[in-house]
Amino acid sequence: MEKTQQGPYMFVPGATTIGLVCSDGVILASEKRVSYGYMVMSRVGKKVFKLADCIGAACAGLVSDMQILVREVGAYTKLFRMDVGRPMPVRSAAKVMSNMLFGRRLFPLITQTIVGGIDDEGPSLYVLDVLGSVLPDKYASVGSGAAIAVGVLEQEYKDGLNTTKGRDLVIRAIKSAISRDVMSGDGVDLLIITKEGIQEESIKF
Repeated sequence: MEKTQQGPYMFVPGATTIGLVCSDGVILASEKRVSYGYMVMSRVGKKVFKLADCIGAACAGLVSDMQILVREVGAYTKLFRMDVGRPMPVRSAAKVMSNMLFGRRLFPLITQTIVGGIDDEGPSLYVLDVLGSVLPDKYASVGSGAAIAVGVLEQEYKDGLNTTKGRDLVIRAIKSAISRDVMSGDGVDLLIITKEGIQEESIKF
């Protein structure tokens, strides 16, 4: 039987997830749709998570794997604060997640992850793949709608962008991806991370 172009990927969940470094913080965002193949399982799925007071993660992939990963890394950030007496740096949180993903490489957690936050070194962003590669960047997009979203980010991102303008850019990029990617949709969840902490926002489209 002839396979369609989408055949091999029918049960791989889609998403559009974005991370953006701003002058005064970091923005993480993901749309809300949870789909498996041609079936929309949920229109209110949450794919952005708080790891610590000023660190968050945004994921694309299996929601169960995202939840396990961020729960364990969140526990490590709390243990670090108790042991050392200061918050875990963003780079360290990304490295802890990287070690967990690499340790599971034979039975991987099916999720691409963006870790971002602000610490004494300023705002920073790291992109991780299924096997735990850690790539620092100023902006990134992962998931089935990433190619569309990153086109908007490439064109409009500028150094020194503040979180207010960065939020508008992220929403435009998500909307652009939603308009072309059937696996993404139904709104956007945002984490706006500054020195004051994490502000969560949810918008329905």
